[in-house]
Amino acid sequence: MTEKPWYHQGLRFECTGCGDCCTGAPGYVWVNKEEIRGLAEQVGEENLERFEKMYVRQVGIRKSLKEYSNGDCVFFDNQTRKCKVYSARPRQCRTWPFWDSNVRDEQAWRETCQACPGSGKGKLYQLAEIEQQRQVMRV
Repeated sequence: MTEKPWYHQGLRFECTGCGDCCTGAPGYVWVNKEEIRGLAEQVGEENLERFEKMYVRQVGIRKSLKEYSNGDCVFFDNQTRKCKVYSARPRQCRTWPFWDSNVRDEQAWRETCQACPGSGKGKLYQLAEIEQQRQVMRV
């Protein structure tokens, strides 16, 4: 018999569009080849090599979106506080806040709720949905 996770009754989340997850301290937004193709298509760049030079950086064997010197994602529009490529955003962005690091225990979730105004509010995500998101991106 498998023990149920602490969040087995679900967790609430509704993106407020604040842009906080796209800004702040430097970090990584990991992207794979498929995501790079989708992002390039979204911005109208047919040449993947040129797109990667402009928007992607190599980090060891992985690739991440570039950031501005202040830590903002290269696709974050500081004027509108919106993502310029929202419909093609990488899986790391799509699965927020249901990452392993955020749901490992109740304390981690409380900290996530303090950092993200949409976490802990809005739509109730059921266990199966949360688990599906966790499996997509293990951050």
